[in-house]
Amino acid sequence: MRATVLHGAGDVRIEVVPDPKLIEPTDAIVTVRSACICGSDLWPYNLMEPNGPHRRMGHEAIGVVQAIGSGVHTLKVNDVVLMPFAFSDGTCLFCQDGLQTSCIHGGFFGTVEVPGAQAEAVRVPLADGTLVVLPVDVDDAMMPSLLTLSDVMGTGHHAALRARVGPGKIVAVVGDGAVGLCGVIAARRLGAEQIIILGRRPDRTKLSSDFGATDVVSVRGEEAVERVRQLTGGLGAHSVLECVGTEQAILTAINIARAGGAIGRVGVPHYQAIPAAEPAFYSNVTISGGPAPVRAYIEELLPDVIEGRIQPGRVLDRVMGLDDVPDGYRAMNERKAIKVMVKP
Repeated sequence: MRATVLHGAGDVRIEVVPDPKLIEPTDAIVTVRSACICGSDLWPYNLMEPNGPHRRMGHEAIGVVQAIGSGVHTLKVNDVVLMPFAFSDGTCLFCQDGLQTSCIHGGFFGTVEVPGAQAEAVRVPLADGTLVVLPVDVDDAMMPSLLTLSDVMGTGHHAALRARVGPGKIVAVVGDGAVGLCGVIAARRLGAEQIIILGRRPDRTKLSSDFGATDVVSVRGEEAVERVRQLTGGLGAHSVLECVGTEQAILTAINIARAGGAIGRVGVPHYQAIPAAEPAFYSNVTISGGPAPVRAYIEELLPDVIEGRIQPGRVLDRVMGLDDVPDGYRAMNERKAIKVMVKP
């Protein structure tokens, strides 16, 4: 089969690799019908050393079950399934607590150890606990929005929950990428009164307004902090969704949070320590978050997608075939695309 293989920074190739096979009784093989390039894929795309082990990329997918192991009991061949970015058994203590990204037996797709889903097929470990059967045909028009439940919509929702978004709250979203835009959807869905997005690209901030953002701050640094303060009566936001992962982003998030506020941090961190520890301490700001346990949120969010109340699939602004995936990486890296949908 063909798959996306990252060899080093800027060097992504489509290669013929061995077909996936059942290894454990709890495995399933899924023929991939839709996948994505994720913003988090751009970190290794920009930073990976060329002499390290290669990675088969991709951690978001919808597909059709091709084969199941003898220990799989909730799936059958030809089921249309959604694959979250992490696999989990669904039974361990952390899974029962809704923290599947910390599953004792789980892990993540698209790593050196576990091949990813920007491919024609993928092996899914712990299939019963990981995969979700979808009540639609694989060619349904809502497939882009369903695909976001494998990562970015669930991650935006996780940020909103960790930031304690609720009715009447003032929310600020740091970042206008796919996760930040889905964070706007999540904040509106949870009843936020005012939603401020910090982003500088007009096409993205226009989409954020369609999703429910009430204000746009298109500057950075101290100017951004001052503008958010102006928009919030000098007090700052109750809830801040940090959806980037850079030191500047978390510093901005802390400085725009009001006293007693909360920050939901879901941008993969690329800094050694959280800055502004003293201001956060004296303002009693809560900083929480991490890899989103999107498997825990699918059943809650799925009806809103199915019934059309939210349309997060609009963040998927380009569709490419598998052979064009290298161009998709370049387009996202150059900020010419928000998020690329891949159709193997």
